[in-house]
Amino acid sequence: MRLNKYLALCGVGSRRKVEEFIFAGRVVCGGYQVTEPGYDVPDGEIVTVDDVEVRPERKIYMVLHKPRGYICAVSDRNYPVILDLLPREYDYYRLFPVGRLDLQSEGLLMLTNDGDFSQEMIHPRAGITKEYEVLLDRMPNEREMRQLRDGTVFEGKRLHPVGVDFLQREPEGRWLRFVLNEGVKREIRLIAEGAGLKVQVLFRRRIGRMELRHLKSGCAREYSADQLRRMIRHGGAV
Repeated sequence: MRLNKYLALCGVGSRRKVEEFIFAGRVVCGGYQVTEPGYDVPDGEIVTVDDVEVRPERKIYMVLHKPRGYICAVSDRNYPVILDLLPREYDYYRLFPVGRLDLQSEGLLMLTNDGDFSQEMIHPRAGITKEYEVLLDRMPNEREMRQLRDGTVFEGKRLHPVGVDFLQREPEGRWLRFVLNEGVKREIRLIAEGAGLKVQVLFRRRIGRMELRHLKSGCAREYSADQLRRMIRHGGAV
């Protein structure tokens, strides 16, 4: 395997970043300094960066039932982060969230250390919709429902949901189902505010056709990448 790819798989940095390390003479392979990104790393050879041995990371794919009060980040000075919910054995793997749910939102979230998988899941071209169950502060009238379905403009960008419908749940008329394609930060809250309404509860129920049903709040479960892809595309409950 080429040295630059090997180091990227070790989580040292992007291909471009690890090449900077190589050219700077910070990488040693088999006891010898190597400054060529295309160097072929033999199986079993010890590779160090700044005298610290590095090895390719195991790729991790998880789903988490995110509770309120946690930030979708790897660190934060003011609030607990979603990584605090995971067993300490996962600290080594440098996981990050695939997409975001804000501090007061809850529901289905994926975590990984595979950047290619993350981009595959969140890029608009993938056409993976997300479904949310939303409790509003009051029942919207017909005009406000039209506004919700038409979306709103925020910072020059049109925020337009794929669909908005009532849910048959108490309190009647205040629970709505939102379906989004491109998840802009705080999109549902902004759309609701544009119609003069406020969101009291925001729960992500589905990613694609994968549905949160069994996983308790604050709990996570590991899957393979293929298992997640299959559930997202063809259906499955977690």
